[in-house]
Amino acid sequence: MSASPVRIAVVNDYAIVVAGTARVLEPFSDRVEVVELDSRKPVVSDVDVVLYDTFGKPQGASCDPARLVGAGARFLVFSWNTDPDQVRASLERGAHGYVSKACSAEELVEAVERVHRGERVTPGDDDAPERGELFGRWPGDEHGLSARESEVLALICQGLSNVEISQRAYIGINTVKTYIRSAYRKIGATTRPQAVIWGLSHGFEPDRVRRVLEDRTPPSASSAG
Repeated sequence: MSASPVRIAVVNDYAIVVAGTARVLEPFSDRVEVVELDSRKPVVSDVDVVLYDTFGKPQGASCDPARLVGAGARFLVFSWNTDPDQVRASLERGAHGYVSKACSAEELVEAVERVHRGERVTPGDDDAPERGELFGRWPGDEHGLSARESEVLALICQGLSNVEISQRAYIGINTVKTYIRSAYRKIGATTRPQAVIWGLSHGFEPDRVRRVLEDRTPPSASSAG
C-alpha cells in the first residue's frame, strides 16, 4: 500500500459514469484520491493513474492511452469486456493494466495500487460479468436499464450500426440485438429513431466536462492558524 493515496483521474464520455465510479471509491480515500473527473477531455492534473472506463468508448486496439495520459501516469482500463484478445490489444496499445467491472470496489482499489507500483494487472478467471453489476451508475439506470443495455443504447445514440456496436462493445451481433430488444421494452421504444430521441433526452448524449476536485490533503500543523 502506498504511503500516501494514489492520485487518480476517472475518464469516460459520460459525467454520470465517472461520478458514479468516484462515489464508489470514496470509502477508500486513504488509499486512492480521485482528483479529476473527465468526460471527453484529456487529463490535466498531476495524477498517478488514469482509470479509463470503457462504457461507450473505443477500447482494445481502438484505445489510445497516449492521448489521455500525462507524463509518468499509468493507464488502467476498466471494462465489462474481458476477452483475452481485447485485453491483449489494450496492453499492446499502451495500457498498463486491465480490470473487470465485475470486481468489487476493494479489488479495484487494489488494482489501482498495483498498477501504480508498476505491476501489470489483468482479469482473472473469476472476473466474469455474471458476478453482477456492482459498480456506480450509468445513463438510464433509474429507468431499469442494465449497464449493458445502457451501453448499447448509448452507442445507438452515437450513430453506430448494430455491426459497429458489436465491434465496439466486443459482443456478438445476436447479443447486441438482444440488448436492443430488452432496452426498447424498458423505454417504450419500437424504432431506432424513437430510441435515439428518448436517449438524447435522458442523458445519453456524451458530455464534455472536466471537474478538478479540491485537494483533500489536510493542512499541516505548521500551517494551521
